[in-house]
Amino acid sequence: MIRFDHVTKKYKTNIGLDDVSVSIEKGDFVFLVGPSGAGKSTFIKLILKEINADGGDIYVGDFHVNSLSNRTIPKFRRKIGIVFQDFRLLHKKTVYENVAFAMEVLHKPHRLIRKQVPQILSLVGISDKAHKYPDELSAGEQQRVAIARAIVNNPAVLIADEPTGNLDPDTAWEIMDLLDQINLRGTTIVMVTHAKDIVDRMKKRVIAIEKGHIVRDEKGAYGYNLEEVE
Repeated sequence: MIRFDHVTKKYKTNIGLDDVSVSIEKGDFVFLVGPSGAGKSTFIKLILKEINADGGDIYVGDFHVNSLSNRTIPKFRRKIGIVFQDFRLLHKKTVYENVAFAMEVLHKPHRLIRKQVPQILSLVGISDKAHKYPDELSAGEQQRVAIARAIVNNPAVLIADEPTGNLDPDTAWEIMDLLDQINLRGTTIVMVTHAKDIVDRMKKRVIAIEKGHIVRDEKGAYGYNLEEVE
């Protein structure tokens, strides 16, 4: 699903990634961990083609990311959903309208939107909040809206960038349970996190990056000590 083949990205003063090769299979749930400046953001931005690699090849599904033209980048990004730590909702739109907007920008038929949005709101457990505005919701509810928006177009890949960073522990686990359900439905998930308790308890694959290098890649890495790379 996602493959980096000897990928290097350099900046003026440091190296983002240095000769990184890794494969993430369809249906994987991967935690991407490491200290600030390790290369995690570079990894995600390269997947999204927000930046270009200086060397190596990147593949996402059937797309050779390196060779995408500006015209084909929007089509490519439709295959990827993104969830952020700070939710990034449209505060003048209701919950329903926030999620529907993700379909409207792709010019999906109104009939499909009316069918799909309630289904997704039900999946993430906020059907009763459809006509509320973001500032009327708790942080956990806002993150559920953000997740609904990210998956409403059935992306093959979901990138979650510190999705529990602004949440209390109980709510964080509710969001992790939801992401686990989405993964079980077949969506490949790449989650950036510093939450050691979540990494340990979830027992998923862990890719640790430090100074632009992958220093650990383990399946079901229960007990992984994030302090080793922080």
